[in-house]
Amino acid sequence: MTATTAQQMRAWTGPAILTFGFRPFFFGAAVWAALAMALWVPMLSGHLTLPTAFDPVSWHAHEFLFGYLGAVVAGFLLTAVPNWTGRLPIVGWWLGMLAGLWLAGRVAVAFSGSLPPLLVAMIDLAFPVVFALAIGREIVAGKNWRNLIVVGLLGAFIVGNTLFHWEAALGNYAAQGYGLRLGLGAGVMMIAVIGGRVVPSFTRNWLVKQRSAALPVSPMQTFDKAALVALLVAVVLWVALPIAAATGFALLLAGVLHVIRLSRWAGHKTHAEPLVAVLHAGYAFVPLGALALAAEILWPGTFGMAGAQHLWMAGATGLMTLAVMTRATLGHTGRALTAGAGTVMIYVTQTMSVLARVVAGMWPEISGSMHLMAGLFWITAFGGFAVIYGALLLRLSTAK
Repeated sequence: MTATTAQQMRAWTGPAILTFGFRPFFFGAAVWAALAMALWVPMLSGHLTLPTAFDPVSWHAHEFLFGYLGAVVAGFLLTAVPNWTGRLPIVGWWLGMLAGLWLAGRVAVAFSGSLPPLLVAMIDLAFPVVFALAIGREIVAGKNWRNLIVVGLLGAFIVGNTLFHWEAALGNYAAQGYGLRLGLGAGVMMIAVIGGRVVPSFTRNWLVKQRSAALPVSPMQTFDKAALVALLVAVVLWVALPIAAATGFALLLAGVLHVIRLSRWAGHKTHAEPLVAVLHAGYAFVPLGALALAAEILWPGTFGMAGAQHLWMAGATGLMTLAVMTRATLGHTGRALTAGAGTVMIYVTQTMSVLARVVAGMWPEISGSMHLMAGLFWITAFGGFAVIYGALLLRLSTAK
């Protein structure tokens, strides 16, 4: 499959960015994350108004969850699924069509104030629906049955986006609605499922090269499956009953189980290589988010609901996606799998952004300055990725 895939990419004579799925979607996701935050900061202070039908907070939530995360998921799966199935990747103008559909969704939502809500929803949903069908076809054709769960999670993500549009069209505060929680819950479950495979696997590979005696426990054992079921139950309860005591206790249990799960992957041995250590840091936001939400439900006022939610929204999805994008870009462009100073800066500033956002929820009296700081750190992280990794994504590499 590798030789055939390489031949297919060499045969493509169009733009280099369309030679593999990670290229347009990782670059587009990073640029959009930085640009959308640059728009959001003045929107938050009342100095800018977009011609969108969404209220400002709902636009912000939608574009970072369904816009940014949707692009990263596409880039990752379009690159990973050919390895899972042994089938050829989607390249060339078909890949360009998918990227165009994603971009059309961003434009439609931004200018939705002058468009019918149904039309906006149809344009925005066209990309994830077409993408999910394409990925589902590849997984089924390759008889890669164990990854059908990914298709199911993509379906939940699409339903969440659909509900978000519906709630916004009704005039509801969609940023705290069912659609947002379902979409975020699906994203967190993707991180728990896929991250639960790649984090211990990449960690083991690196530790073996270091001749370390301590290695991660093999992934997806009975304990891992129990932890995933506990998280799924907690997420479903959170989507349906976000402030119920039962939800709080379920999230508490899931958080504890995933702390234990993470501790079994020998992350404490990876500090010498940030490219590996960041995978553990990104995954840590899964249990941290669950525990913070549990605390806010059971003891209101601990973090503030929005602050606790951002440990998942910006922490788990933000840092884990940056970890995956940096590693995949280096690996697929023939670079050494090690993090330079610029990459470390990306990781640090993204983490600082999350911490500033959590502090804003805990201490409302300083929320204005903390929101600004969180935004600036976020722009630095994703703008930094676009600058540092843009050259690798936009041109073909000859590195071996």
